[in-house]
Amino acid sequence: MNTLREVLETHARDGSVPGAVALVAGGDRVDVQAVGSADVGGGTPMAPDSIFRIASITKPVAAAAAMMLIEDGRFGLDDPVAPWLPELASPVVVRTPGSPVHDVVPAARPITVFDLLTSRAGYGFPSDFSLPAVAPLFGELKQGPPQPRAVAAPDAWMATLAHIPMLYQPGEAWLYNTCSDILGVLIARASGQSLPEFLAERLFEPLGMTDTGFHVPAEKLHRFTSYYRAGEAGNLELVDAPDGQWSSTPAFPSAAGGLVSTVADWYAFGRMLLDGGSAGDRALLTPASVRQMTTDHLTPEQRKASGLFTEGQGWGFGGSVDVERTDPWNVQGRYGWVGGTGTTAHIIPATDTVAIMLSQVEMAAPKPPRMMRDFWRHVGGA
Repeated sequence: MNTLREVLETHARDGSVPGAVALVAGGDRVDVQAVGSADVGGGTPMAPDSIFRIASITKPVAAAAAMMLIEDGRFGLDDPVAPWLPELASPVVVRTPGSPVHDVVPAARPITVFDLLTSRAGYGFPSDFSLPAVAPLFGELKQGPPQPRAVAAPDAWMATLAHIPMLYQPGEAWLYNTCSDILGVLIARASGQSLPEFLAERLFEPLGMTDTGFHVPAEKLHRFTSYYRAGEAGNLELVDAPDGQWSSTPAFPSAAGGLVSTVADWYAFGRMLLDGGSAGDRALLTPASVRQMTTDHLTPEQRKASGLFTEGQGWGFGGSVDVERTDPWNVQGRYGWVGGTGTTAHIIPATDTVAIMLSQVEMAAPKPPRMMRDFWRHVGGA
């Protein structure tokens, strides 16, 4: 089996990525490898502490923050969200998923915290992006690839959301992304702090996640990687430079995909989950809360219709959960997710493992790129 470094170097050499950083930790053994460069020009070598836009592996972090508020007694899993999100007090749903946005019926019941945590509140991306009620998510809410400077502040964003119909009734279907952003607004309003403030106080500072946040301070920009997408000719096109969209605090801190981080920081978060919510002698979450986060909550029918990126997965709170082994990397109970900027991070309770790979090339399709699959095979010993 190839070493972790060899797996990464294969893809840096063939030009599919400028570079990457990965961490695989099982028990007391931690293997960290950095290969290639932080940009296409090769001017800045990739380093273990390079900072990346981690995109959707932000979602498990936001879910953990929500569980903290549940433990604080601010709200319960089954509580309606309307007291904190009055914009969603009387939502409407398109009559059928394919109906025009003006053909709506009232929601059959209130949206709950549990609906948001499981991405089943009725808002979000289905497997068919052509449905009429999906277009406003892209055009008006600026959902999709992270673009911090393009999104309105939370109150204005919620006011816009209030005029967009849901695609399904609450609890009926798993839909991607939007529920996590709504959850971020809920966390802020229920805590009385901004989302960045709450995450910093309750998660990042206790865990020593010193490089994680919604923007990169000026003194750290030299460690921030550039972000690319593959062009039609196979070349890599620059999407965002270090001094671009993440160089200042965004108006809307996206709980769905707005964080920047490092492998060491996400490892601290993943290690906390593996340790039942504890960091050293400090309990950030109870083991029961971690179990709820890392347990599949979808029905078999919802899993089948979900369009999840790989087979054999369900959904917990803010991340996928492997429920059956359909590929070499699927392990019963593996929890985590992938990010559209080329990131992946999971915990594997059965082997006490945290596995993280951060790169800086946008995923071109819902299926994970070859480099990510090769990394998972390495972690799974295939």
